[in-house]
Amino acid sequence: MPKNNSNNDSKKPVLGAIIVGSGFAGIGMAIQLDRAGISDFLIVEKAAEVGGTWRDNHYPGAGCDVPSHLYSYSFEPRTNWPHKYARQPEIHAYLQHCVSKYQLRSRLRLNCELSSAEFDEAEGHWRVTTATGDTLHCRALITGCGQLNRPLMPKLDGIEQFAGAAFHSARWQPDVALSGKRVAVIGTGASAIQFVPQIVPQVASLDLFQRSAPYVLPKDDREYDAKHRARLQRFAWLHQLDRAWQYCTHEVRALGFVYFPSLVKHSEKSALKHLHKQIRDPQKRAALTPDYPMGCKRILISNNYYPALAQDKVALVTDPIDCVVPDGIKTRDGQIHPADVIIYGTGFAATEFLAPLRITGLQGRDLSSEWQRGAEAYKGISASGFPNLFMLYGPNTNLGHNSIVYMLESQFRYVVQCLQTLRRRRLRYLDVRSDVQLSYNQRLQHNAKRTVWAQGCSSWYLTAEGKQTVNWPGFTFAYRHQTRKPRLSDYDCVR
Repeated sequence: MPKNNSNNDSKKPVLGAIIVGSGFAGIGMAIQLDRAGISDFLIVEKAAEVGGTWRDNHYPGAGCDVPSHLYSYSFEPRTNWPHKYARQPEIHAYLQHCVSKYQLRSRLRLNCELSSAEFDEAEGHWRVTTATGDTLHCRALITGCGQLNRPLMPKLDGIEQFAGAAFHSARWQPDVALSGKRVAVIGTGASAIQFVPQIVPQVASLDLFQRSAPYVLPKDDREYDAKHRARLQRFAWLHQLDRAWQYCTHEVRALGFVYFPSLVKHSEKSALKHLHKQIRDPQKRAALTPDYPMGCKRILISNNYYPALAQDKVALVTDPIDCVVPDGIKTRDGQIHPADVIIYGTGFAATEFLAPLRITGLQGRDLSSEWQRGAEAYKGISASGFPNLFMLYGPNTNLGHNSIVYMLESQFRYVVQCLQTLRRRRLRYLDVRSDVQLSYNQRLQHNAKRTVWAQGCSSWYLTAEGKQTVNWPGFTFAYRHQTRKPRLSDYDCVR
């Protein structure tokens, strides 16, 4: 049950909303609230600067695999992106620009990590507690934490015994010198294929520990020259046309990912051709050939990953890791691979939504307990029993084929309308009905079973029990249609 507030606590002002996180979700949400006239909000950010995943992932070669014109807000277009696929510093600078242009600094609290949020049913407010023990009150709690914000470390025996430097790619340590060092990289996901080619020229040797080979397609990247950028800046319609073209060419991929997995076979042939062209060593080529249907794990794009692995000083290790020893990594065949530095490219805890934030709703319901069998929400935004809680980039709203920013903008509009409804109708809270949420997620999981992500391989899209809690099993325009307007009959509207 909600705790009784102290006299001092009850005197604290009640904000219209608290937004958790300052990445694409949090910043975009704040801009849209301001535009709607809902300006009594606060953005809380656990780090010392804004940017979310594009602040944290500053490893060498970090960049986006969605074209820059598409991976940006439609309401804040940038016409002078230097590259077709933006690099991490460019994206981080774009987000900082948005904060400055829309004057969000005054409503931003940095170095403020939340530990818990508890809903007061009588008052219709969220009582939010920070890691330092401070309390804040708000009518609506909006989470924009993202799915890729908590680095996942592998569970390896002896991991604490390693004598050299060791770090996760999302916590890159630029002060650790790699020149002339023996480096071990664990993981071959989206981060590793970007930083491995950048560090290979520096190191004495690199052992890449691979559990399963990824499918890698060529990256159609290029630099935008000054004339091209000037044209886009002068003629706004050209930029809009390019954005629309990029959207359509990406959206059509949903046919293969979601509806007809057999269509992915064409891309599978392209990926294998790309591999055969760049890796001549038959043994290494065989080890880099995936043994699962394309698409059920994340598809990667790179032009320099395979050439980096083709170098003699790079060894591809496919034997399972037994343990970490003080001077390297021991595999199950008994071999010890010496290392001076270990870099973990092991991804994120993508299915552990909102962790470690403890959220308590009606009648003391704990959200993490509700999600023990896999996170779920109504339209990825609302959770039954947790009124006035709105999630951005929540369960089943990630994409494998298009820009997540498009999905976020659909959610911005939906959440703004929910908050406007609370004010206009003078409601204490909105709580999505449990039967509505159940029906929605039953349909969603039924649709998820036909997708390419359900073709039999394990991936970060799935929970340990095999439930698909991450990706949206459909077209992005279908999601936008579903979120065009809240249907109040789906909610308990409490005055």
